[in-house]
Amino acid sequence: MADVHYLSQEGLEKLKKDLAEALAQRPVISAAIAEAREKGDLSENAEYESAREAQGLLELKIANLQNTIANAKVIDSSMLNADTVQMLTTVKVKNLGTGTDMTFTIVGQNEADFSKGKLAATTPIAKALIGHGKGETVEAHVPSGVMKFKILDISL
Repeated sequence: MADVHYLSQEGLEKLKKDLAEALAQRPVISAAIAEAREKGDLSENAEYESAREAQGLLELKIANLQNTIANAKVIDSSMLNADTVQMLTTVKVKNLGTGTDMTFTIVGQNEADFSKGKLAATTPIAKALIGHGKGETVEAHVPSGVMKFKILDISL
């Protein structure tokens, strides 16, 4: 059974755009392979090897994107509430070890971008927060040990 990929509608649209761009590269790479093939001996043709490698990487990217899109489950934001931390909610927490306030939006793996405050639901911190409400303290078991967070606020 394939893994379900939870996405926002925006995230799904981005993946579809990425797939369209990757599919558009197929003819470009095929032409590069044909051009390199015309240059003679393939056993010593670095251009040919490079083009074949690029084709393999592109096909892998296309297959991965198609799989993710096929197994995508779009989260309906109208069904969400801010009672507990869940997918697509934004949570403000206090790191009780450092006293630092942090804000994260819980997203699917494909949309995660820590620099933009988008935390993948599969991370230890997100897993610890999901299902808990405002005012609760949770422990996240991370590679460096245990981190404690107090949930300050949850919003959509």
